[in-house]
Amino acid sequence: MILRDWRDADVEAWVAINADPRVTEFFPKTYTREFSEASAAAIRAQLTRDGFGWWALEVRGGPSFIGSIALQAVPFQAEFTPANEIGWRLGFQHWGRGYATEGARAALDFAFNELKWPEVVAFTAASNLRSQRVMERLGMTHDPNDDFDHPKIEAGHPLRRHLLYRIKASA
Repeated sequence: MILRDWRDADVEAWVAINADPRVTEFFPKTYTREFSEASAAAIRAQLTRDGFGWWALEVRGGPSFIGSIALQAVPFQAEFTPANEIGWRLGFQHWGRGYATEGARAALDFAFNELKWPEVVAFTAASNLRSQRVMERLGMTHDPNDDFDHPKIEAGHPLRRHLLYRIKASA
């Protein structure tokens, strides 16, 4: 796997990924072309500014863009913030091949060895078992006492309850 800066050619695939209801099953909505294009521009600016963020994920010797692996500050307030998070979003056709886990491992290595972050969190809707399995394969741990209602998802929405996973840098 290669984590890299975005290219202009990646944007169309990003639009398709964000519009796929299988990919956004555990998001409150799918995303419009306008939102996806704007987010791609913001992602590129953040990578240039910070040197990390939502990297493009490429398969070495394979597809040049299959999704994104993210490292960022958690963009909302919750009991566990401030905190830094890892996340992933891959095109449906690339699921089940270990790409999210492999890309996330590389991002965690960067977080701990380059950015010197002491801990990274990840979270997902309580019903998203696939993402929970990725977090577990990464060695992240879950304490039910850390679970929370996502502040950007309205009360009563079936995706509001989220599970929080953590991983600390090795000593």
